[in-house]
Amino acid sequence: MKLDLYFARRFLWSFLLVGSVFFGIVFLIDLVEQLRKFDTEAVGIVEGTELALLNIPSSLYRMLPLLITLTTITLFLSLSRTSEMVVTRASGRSAIRSLVAPTLTAFMIGVLGVMAINPIVAATTKQYEVVAGRYSNSGGSISSVSAEGLWLRQGSSDGQVVIQAERANLDGTRFFDVTFYGLDTEGTAKYRIKASEALLTPGAWVLSKAKRWVLSETENPETSAEEYAKLEVPSTLTRDQIRDSFGTPDAIPIWELPEFIRQLDGAGFSALQHRVWLQMELANPLLLVAMVLISAGFTMRHTRFGRTGIMVLSAVLLGFGIYFLRNFAQVLGENGQIPILVAAWAPPLAGIFLSLGLLLHTEDG
Repeated sequence: MKLDLYFARRFLWSFLLVGSVFFGIVFLIDLVEQLRKFDTEAVGIVEGTELALLNIPSSLYRMLPLLITLTTITLFLSLSRTSEMVVTRASGRSAIRSLVAPTLTAFMIGVLGVMAINPIVAATTKQYEVVAGRYSNSGGSISSVSAEGLWLRQGSSDGQVVIQAERANLDGTRFFDVTFYGLDTEGTAKYRIKASEALLTPGAWVLSKAKRWVLSETENPETSAEEYAKLEVPSTLTRDQIRDSFGTPDAIPIWELPEFIRQLDGAGFSALQHRVWLQMELANPLLLVAMVLISAGFTMRHTRFGRTGIMVLSAVLLGFGIYFLRNFAQVLGENGQIPILVAAWAPPLAGIFLSLGLLLHTEDG
């Protein structure tokens, strides 16, 4: 038991060391990128630092499998150089038994990542988008989905148009039971349009069975309201902008993701990408376990056997291979080519079983 706690503590310290090094590297790279991206007088070192710090949690969270791989390599190379692993094996403890503590520690890091770090990443990602939008002075669209349907905002130099619809088709080009609210540059309401349907065409929304109220020029808008069989409202939006404006799944805390998926379904949008992301997050602890087992399979050997560099390189490449396979399966799952559960759970399980086979053959065979 004491040996297991020792291995777990060594693994955790190695993880913190590797994480600190990568934090510094990613921070410097991201700071330079933010200063280059927002090449304006409004963004200096202070503002760039703020943007970089908001963007770092997302970057490090995506790099978590790589951090675990390098942590495992660092741990077992250290144990091999000090002959601690040799003493452990000489005491009768098998390689699989020695991996219990590092594996459980990596699994708990994965669970902590899903339960706590994921919401933090979602919050910092949203705040980064807000701050970045303020510095770039973008007039783009902002959308959200709620129990009342979906909301969309399109901006221009003349003001903004807020769109509320009960539901939409899958690609977001046709809204049903839709209301348009026109606002000037100061946020004052100019008009309101109610329509049974709105179709997005290049350069405009085409509204069917629409009724328009002018709000800024009369005390009783109903007296001057007009009805139209067809009515066009200028728009610079495209189908891809509408689809992407709902945000990537990683910007939504995992605790809120199931409800958001139900709201997307209710609004008429496809939630396949969010369903795949939810399962990928739930499978993330197993992916970290696979990274530990893969890295240990190549680095548990004593350094006197030589070829340490080749073994480390093999561990890193195989770890990247499993990570690439996971991302490839995610793309197939989001496109509906393979089932969601297969896309999310098959790569980490395959990595675990392959690495266990390698360990049993080379260490305990």
